[in-house]
Amino acid sequence: MTSPTTPTASARRPRRPAWAGRNYSLLTAAAVVTNLGSQGALVAAAFAVLETGGDGGDVGLVAAARTLPLVLFLLIGGAVADRLPRHRVMVAANALNCLSQAAFAALVLTGDPRLWQMMLLAGLGGTGQAFFGPAAEGMLMSSVSGEQAGRAFAVFRMAMQGAALGGAAVGGAMVAVVGPGWVLAADAAAFAVAGALRAFLDVGHIPPRAPGGGLLADLREGWREFSGRAWLWAVVVQFSIANAVVAAADAVYGPLVARDHLGGAGPWGLALGAFGAGTVAGAVLMTRWKPRRLLLAGTLCVFPLALPSAALAVPVPIGVLYVVMFVAGATVEVFGVSWMTALHQEIPEDKLSRVSAYDWFGSVALVPLATAAAGPAEEAFGRTAALWGCAGLVVLVTAGALCVPDVRNLRRRTTPVAKGGTEQASADTERPVGGLG
Repeated sequence: MTSPTTPTASARRPRRPAWAGRNYSLLTAAAVVTNLGSQGALVAAAFAVLETGGDGGDVGLVAAARTLPLVLFLLIGGAVADRLPRHRVMVAANALNCLSQAAFAALVLTGDPRLWQMMLLAGLGGTGQAFFGPAAEGMLMSSVSGEQAGRAFAVFRMAMQGAALGGAAVGGAMVAVVGPGWVLAADAAAFAVAGALRAFLDVGHIPPRAPGGGLLADLREGWREFSGRAWLWAVVVQFSIANAVVAAADAVYGPLVARDHLGGAGPWGLALGAFGAGTVAGAVLMTRWKPRRLLLAGTLCVFPLALPSAALAVPVPIGVLYVVMFVAGATVEVFGVSWMTALHQEIPEDKLSRVSAYDWFGSVALVPLATAAAGPAEEAFGRTAALWGCAGLVVLVTAGALCVPDVRNLRRRTTPVAKGGTEQASADTERPVGGLG
């Protein structure tokens, strides 16, 4: 018998929550590593273009080159991820991102990179993301189950956004001190480490996919799942416009306003870090708050996403911008956790990656156009008017999404939809912590 004063081996080991299994822990650790590198790289890429003599239009072209292949290959990536082991798709995508960012860093560090070279390498990174995103989302959702799924997603996003906070702040400071090339090199190393972690994921719990009619049949089946849910396509349409204008503001206008009025890369990196800090705060809130009407609560919290564009349009002092970015990050994270929970409970596991691909496709389809058009729009209307237009469009499309009854009425449930099923599970009658729901 074990002595009462001698702790057992199990007592000495730190205990994880039941929902934080091996796959979940590996996915969370890899997401932290990736976000530490990628957020700084976003700042570095914009200032790499500006330091070679480029203007806002050139920054927009590089951002568009990253997003265009993401749009082109997302649906194929979703179908592939529902066919092949998802962790292998993720590792291969991370390898491509590692190589493309390493080449980008080498160009910046050793010579005078040409615009077409930066666009090409950014496009390779977007291609990797097109295959990674649907596989990663499907893998994460299949790694948690039960009533604590919402909390698991909130903790995952809290860790991911916390890393984004650090990455954006440190990346902006590094760009100012050592230049953008070294920040891009650090991002390449982060992709290598994250890919190694994801190689250890276990997909044995996921039933093998039955042979089907091929890629087109898989895409049609995913489309039926997507188009048959009004709440799903309504929110995706909303974010197809909201994401496009926010991307234009963050990737093109933000660095230009920072250069002209806010002090350059360092303050802009800190502003992005404030947004990340807000998302961490929002994720912390969502570990406790369980709004019964998931998408009503989440969509109402998208309205403040218009505030950063409005603040850049003024432009407000840098301290005020930090506060605005924090508030926008906190509120949009409420939507993020609510959205993941809704997908997890409503979409069958064997279709998660394909539905996720349609979600991503709609959400980013207009981003290349918006970022490429940001420079010409600035020349035609002025930077201030363009930023006010971005803010107004976010408000308009969010109000439109709330006009869809299913967005207002979708309720939290205790169990996800069974594989291949469309029936509704029982409603969760737990009293929400907050006022909505």
